[in-house]
Amino acid sequence: MNQVRKLVFYKNHFHDFFDKQTEKAKEKIEYVLFLLTHIEKVPDKFLKHIEGHKSLYEIRVEHSSNIFRIFCCFDNGKIVVLFNGYQKKTSKTSSKEIDMANKLMKEYFGKN
Repeated sequence: MNQVRKLVFYKNHFHDFFDKQTEKAKEKIEYVLFLLTHIEKVPDKFLKHIEGHKSLYEIRVEHSSNIFRIFCCFDNGKIVVLFNGYQKKTSKTSSKEIDMANKLMKEYFGKN
């Protein structure tokens, strides 16, 4: 299967989040990231635009009873820039985590 997108890890926020997960959770996260880089049209189940936040998306990962969200954006359509991630414990996406992702996205694009 050919790669259609490239992943870029901005700063260390994603790696800090990823390193704290169990091996099985890491496998599921890696699987979803593989889909993101190899499937042209990624299903909403795995990637969704965050309403009210221009250009910000969440990668959606479910493993056992755990729900994880990883924030990202696209750069030139073919590069996915990963920001922060967290384990979702309520039905509402954390505004603190969204604010952090927006801040990182502005930094990435040089709009401090």
